[in-house]
Amino acid sequence: MDFYYLPASAPCRAVIMTASAIGIELNKKYLDLFAGEHLKPEFLKLNPQHTIPTLVDNGFAIWDSRAIIVYLAEKYGKDDSLYPKCPKNRAVVNQRLYFDAGTLYQAFVEAYVEKYLFEKPITEEKYKKISTAFEFLNTFLEGQTYVAGSSLTLADISLLATVSSYEVAKYDFSKYSNVSRWYEDLKKVAPAWKENWAGCLEYKKLLER
Repeated sequence: MDFYYLPASAPCRAVIMTASAIGIELNKKYLDLFAGEHLKPEFLKLNPQHTIPTLVDNGFAIWDSRAIIVYLAEKYGKDDSLYPKCPKNRAVVNQRLYFDAGTLYQAFVEAYVEKYLFEKPITEEKYKKISTAFEFLNTFLEGQTYVAGSSLTLADISLLATVSSYEVAKYDFSKYSNVSRWYEDLKKVAPAWKENWAGCLEYKKLLER
């Protein structure tokens, strides 16, 4: 299956780690956004929103990282460990995924991505949104090894991609002890962690330009 991506992108890295966890090989297609490759007619036919990551599986195109990883887990997962079938357990995983998309990663975009792309300053209000998001994540992890249950799920993978991006952006989250513990533990067991970190380092270079 074809996978259109940028290594520096946290959502793209979440898909890469999920595919590794399931045992799927992606045909990775580097999409240079800065050269406008996402606006070419052939890509717009696949994804009219012209965003990455975008996955094309035997003619079926899907985008948004969290939609992609759920699709991969449901179609190709050998069991339901990454995305539980139990409605209650699945609801918790979904909530954490939505939290990542709408709160933790959104705060990252508003602060660090907008600073890089549009040279917008990171205001106190933006830092407050980040700290509030990390406080929530810290609470989710109270007494928990993983963020949405007793084992690794899609929620951990998606959030790991986001939190590792905060690390290379030099945001200090060490005061959130549960997050720090979870992060250090997950780096040891997460599938394709090395590839995720390599992408983080590419993002770091962009931020330091």
